Amino acid sequence: MGGRITRYPLRATEKTGREKTRDVELGQRWMDAMSVDYSCLFPTMMLAIGLHPDPQMEVELCWAYNRWLTEKALPQAEGRLYSMLTLPISDPDAAMRQIEVFGARKHVTGFMITCVRALPVHHNAHMKIYRALEERGLALSFHSAINPTEPVFKSLNRFASVHGLGFPFYNILHATNWVTNGLGERFPTLPVIWIEGGLAWIPFLMQRLDHEYMLRSSEYPLLKKKPSDYMRDMYYASQPVEAESRRALECTFEMINAETQLLYASDYPHWDFDLPSRIWDLPFLSEKARHNILGGTAARLFKLPPRSEKQKENLRRFGNAAA
Repeated sequence: MGGRITRYPLRATEKTGREKTRDVELGQRWMDAMSVDYSCLFPTMMLAIGLHPDPQMEVELCWAYNRWLTEKALPQAEGRLYSMLTLPISDPDAAMRQIEVFGARKHVTGFMITCVRALPVHHNAHMKIYRALEERGLALSFHSAINPTEPVFKSLNRFASVHGLGFPFYNILHATNWVTNGLGERFPTLPVIWIEGGLAWIPFLMQRLDHEYMLRSSEYPLLKKKPSDYMRDMYYASQPVEAESRRALECTFEMINAETQLLYASDYPHWDFDLPSRIWDLPFLSEKARHNILGGTAARLFKLPPRSEKQKENLRRFGNAAA
């Protein structure tokens, strides 16, 4: 933890009531401590589910977790907890069943693909999944993680090295396939979110793909604009914000249209989490940009109802429509 998480080791000793599931009550406590109104959560231990050697186990574990979350946990959270449910994309038919069963349940904002996996996202068997999400108005997200057993990472001798390269690596891999195979054209109204790869990889990939596109446009028959333009239509979670060079970060925000496409993420209680002040303290952001990144864009995207008069006022001021 590097000394960054002082409260979490004491979690086992915290007292809770009997009215709610223990994890729900403890979750709301850290939200209150960080001034977080809503949390869209996902379980860390499921991030490696795409590496399970038995696809049927992925299906069953996803089903069990999604059912518990939507039937037990989320209803107790007083409208403050939401989730993008885990999607077992290794089995497209099973993934469709989960969308049909859980997609309309309350506090479900969409589905998440844990992108530490080798399956190509552009495979034709997945098209019905994306269409089903688009038709239901649900978002699709890709959540990255690390895989120390990945052959390309085996020559690295430090955890920090695998951590530094691994998270952006899987987002780069799947985003490249998504963009170059024209899925942005095939599913133009499907919100796609890239989570926890940081932000520094996005300008790099934009420039690389645009460069290749201009040299060999014949390999991109479905594209009607540059790859970077499709990437600017997507959404990105802020965590972790690489802010060591403020000029580079400002350029990144400009390139991805952060005011409308960036979503604040905390990643609490992981050791590299970001407080809301990580966004609020950036001097180059306007008040509207801060509002959108810290919640306004998510409120619009996930159709979150405002919880306070101040939120209602901000939604009116900055033009965000929430259900």
